[in-house]
Amino acid sequence: MTTEPEIAVGPTDTARRARSWMPWAALLVVYVVWGSTYLAIRVGVQTVPPLMLAAVRYLAAGALLYPVAVRLGGPRLRRTDRPGRKQWAGAAVVGLLLLTLGNGGLSYGEQSVESGLAALLVATVPLWMLGADRLLNGRVVTRRAAAALVLGLVGVAILARPGPSGALPGLLVILAASACWGVGSVLSGRLALPSRPLLGSAMEMLVGGAALLVLSVVTGEWSGFRLDQVSPSAVAALLYLIGPGSLLALSCYVVALQQLPTSTVSTYAFVNPLVAVALGAWLLDEHLTLGTLVGAAVVTASVALAITARRRHGAADDRDQTRPGLRPGAAGRSSTVASGGAKPKRR
Repeated sequence: MTTEPEIAVGPTDTARRARSWMPWAALLVVYVVWGSTYLAIRVGVQTVPPLMLAAVRYLAAGALLYPVAVRLGGPRLRRTDRPGRKQWAGAAVVGLLLLTLGNGGLSYGEQSVESGLAALLVATVPLWMLGADRLLNGRVVTRRAAAALVLGLVGVAILARPGPSGALPGLLVILAASACWGVGSVLSGRLALPSRPLLGSAMEMLVGGAALLVLSVVTGEWSGFRLDQVSPSAVAALLYLIGPGSLLALSCYVVALQQLPTSTVSTYAFVNPLVAVALGAWLLDEHLTLGTLVGAAVVTASVALAITARRRHGAADDRDQTRPGLRPGAAGRSSTVASGGAKPKRR
């Protein structure tokens, strides 16, 4: 007696279900991990000089990611996939703006600015992108975009109201870092960069990290620095920034961007600051005042207007979206992504 072969349904259904939830799980990682990098930076800069911290973070992450990103392209890479002088030059410009000036400035500012407030200031990156789009690409600023800019300025003014003594310079540095991140995110769409996001991110990390190391030496951070002064929590923060904060979250960002609508992935621009504020209040006892909550609401509304304004006029192309990743607090945000649509870049 013969029997008909059984049809294996279970594994196929299981695989299909896994594929359906994996991009959402990846986006959740981006939400939580990139949002938590602001806290890790705040902890790290307490006993490690800020530029040194950022330099070690990106040099280590870039050195680990680059060979993996090259190998993922397969043994027979197309000629256009192989990074040449133009690609390295483009990665250098973007890496300097996003990581050296953007993340380096954020790390410096977080010496005196609480992590939650820093994240809210970085959330203004899409607003800076609107301005950069106008200056670099000649794009018309619509009424919606103009309203977003005005609303964002109001939100920043509320957040930057007189606070702890000595915090104002840090606030201004973080705003300047956010502006650099926005300009770099827009400029990346006009530069020759590798077609594979992970490879481009690795190159930017290496260049940006090297520049941060030079700045760290020139500014005298290494003078008198001793390893025995570094706290265990700072070491843990640095390892977290290299691993989950740069490598894991960036990979998850790319997965989410490939399988979910861009508008869905761009929501991390709203969620990351909320995660940062919550973690700062919970783990570092950072103060949540009524002014901070009002300012956060105003900035969030302005970012929503900015993102919808860019989307309506097709300003956020695919390459621009994949940059952030790195965002200032992230890799990461690799970009590489500015934040945050606006995907400010691979945090």
